[in-house]
Amino acid sequence: MQLGSLRQLTLGSFLVALIPLIALLWQSQSDLAKVGQMTRIETRYVVNVVGLMQKLDGAVVDLERSIRQFAVLKSEAVAELSDNAISQFIAAKESLCLVLETSATCERLDKQIRQVKGYRQINDQLLLNAYLASINNSVSDMRSDVDVAIQKRLDIQRDDLNAMQAKQAWSTAMLVSVSLLLILLGSQLIVNPVKKLKQIIRILAHQKGELPPISTQAPKELIGVERDLHWLNDRLQQLEHIRTALLRHAAHELKTPLASIKEGCSLLSENVVGELNAQQKEVLSLLASSTQRLNTLVEKLLDYNLLLQQAQPKFSLASPEKLVNDCLEDYALALQERDVTVDIQTEQVWVDEELYRRILDNLISNAVAHGAVGRPINVSIYISDNDAVLDVANRGKRIPQEKVATLFEPFTRGDEPRNDNVVGTGLGLSIVSDCARLMHGDVAVVDVDYADVCFRVTIPQQEK
Repeated sequence: MQLGSLRQLTLGSFLVALIPLIALLWQSQSDLAKVGQMTRIETRYVVNVVGLMQKLDGAVVDLERSIRQFAVLKSEAVAELSDNAISQFIAAKESLCLVLETSATCERLDKQIRQVKGYRQINDQLLLNAYLASINNSVSDMRSDVDVAIQKRLDIQRDDLNAMQAKQAWSTAMLVSVSLLLILLGSQLIVNPVKKLKQIIRILAHQKGELPPISTQAPKELIGVERDLHWLNDRLQQLEHIRTALLRHAAHELKTPLASIKEGCSLLSENVVGELNAQQKEVLSLLASSTQRLNTLVEKLLDYNLLLQQAQPKFSLASPEKLVNDCLEDYALALQERDVTVDIQTEQVWVDEELYRRILDNLISNAVAHGAVGRPINVSIYISDNDAVLDVANRGKRIPQEKVATLFEPFTRGDEPRNDNVVGTGLGLSIVSDCARLMHGDVAVVDVDYADVCFRVTIPQQEK
């Protein structure tokens, strides 16, 4: 199943991640509307209760004034006003009691109103004052009941708001977490194919391992890049096979006629086919020299071909002094001819002996070929910061800084003439770099105070 284009996947992931946020926004708007409606209801209730309480306060004042006037005047007109005041008080009380729902003060006021209704038969002023005082006290208690009722409604509203706030916080945390998870899931759908592409590129760079199969669940653009990398890998393998086959066949085919030429030169030099004059011996000397040079070139090609085919180094505790001495034996005549001494300082190191011998051979050969006549060569092998360090230094012309960057590339030769008059292949330092890389190390040109040119090879000292 293919996930579509990268653009579709990005936009789709963005829209899916927005769904929880949209739900959160909708819930917030809904809760806000509920809070607004609750506020309106409670405000209307408070205003209504306070208005009814004020109306009851006015009614009790009118009631007390009219009854006291009747007690003084004993007039029928005043009695009608008193009855009307009682009716208004009862109406105000009933309206307020309906709003308060349950209040013991309402029942007490009903009893007190029945007592006050008989004001025409009350001749005792003290008793009338007691009845009116009790009504005033009950009205005062009614104010307290109103305050309690308002406070109770406010407490309920506060609890509802707290519960709504807690619900909002929980919903926010949950929906935001879901949104983040969806974002991570969407990004992972993109990151995983990109990681796979990086893995393929790393395999191509190091030429190690098989490429993973082409993905089926990834954006089509990334699948296209993956297919191109697989095609590139196949093409690189074809070119590698062609290159190694060309080197192998060329070196092999060259050695056959070269062996015949060397044998012919040997026969001529031994006077097997007759005595040679001075001019013929000179030509034979040139021919033998050219044959030796050609043999050196063929050996370098074979050495480079073998190095390319070696996959994994085999580390062991080596004796560098023996490796250096064996290598110097091959160059004993050249060193003696140029009056060059070699200063050797070594320590035991953990390396691949075959690869390390190739490094020594090429660096010492380079030092002999480009070093100054009569000046010493320094070979130092020591441990520094858990690394095996090899320094091969010689006196002579310094390497220009602009040449150092390309010095270790294959088939790159220096501009300075060699002391041995042999045309180099440009593979020696490249072989050194590849051998060091196979042992997880590197090679560089460094500045030292005791020589003009110094090549330093660093190999990590970790058991592989």
